[in-house]
Amino acid sequence: MDPNPDTALDAWYGAALGQSVLGIEAALVRRALDDVFGFEFLQLGAWGRGPALLAGARMPHATLVAPHAGSGVTLRAPLDMLPFASDSIDAILLPHTLELVEDPYGIVREAERVLCAEGCLLVCGFNPLSGWGVRRLLARALGRGVFPPQIRRLLTERRLRDWVAVLGFDVDQVSGYLSPLPFAANAAGEGHERSALTAGAYLLKARKRVQTLTPVRKKSWARQRVLIGAAEPTTNVQR
Repeated sequence: MDPNPDTALDAWYGAALGQSVLGIEAALVRRALDDVFGFEFLQLGAWGRGPALLAGARMPHATLVAPHAGSGVTLRAPLDMLPFASDSIDAILLPHTLELVEDPYGIVREAERVLCAEGCLLVCGFNPLSGWGVRRLLARALGRGVFPPQIRRLLTERRLRDWVAVLGFDVDQVSGYLSPLPFAANAAGEGHERSALTAGAYLLKARKRVQTLTPVRKKSWARQRVLIGAAEPTTNVQR
């Protein structure tokens, strides 16, 4: 582990590789938000320097929520207990947030609670099956600290798909980005978007499913008698 993970992560943001990653992600998030409208947009978790990822939002209220103070953080709150009413938020961005917390599923569950019907969820994650995952394992094995700094775990795109499906989301798209090899010189690869299976990272975009209520009709007693084949009562007595 790094002796000071906050300092290590800040240094990573400032290095060539970190800057390349942040620039690519800002462009992808902006593009993914082209058809997302509403009033309230949240970024859960600080990633990068300041609210650069919020710049692409078309909503008048954009809030960066994090459990600790930092550059661009406008609201301090636990990410698994957000101070917002249920069904009140139009879009939520999780930029590698699930990789930085102890309970990633709890964060997705809380995001589902506060998103309104048809609300948009965007999640950025590094692909553990790419060179990024391999470099992370090598760094740990050689005692060279966590790569990237502060990352607790990497989630596959398939596991994330399963989580959001269970919580009532429909996946719109999954876009791969970053070269499979984590080097600054070729981080973008050939263009920003790649196959999610071979790319170094992925951006998942999902919509909260609209729950439709099916009215339950009361069954009449006459209908029940027909269904169970009950005999009609009679007052005639045969002598």
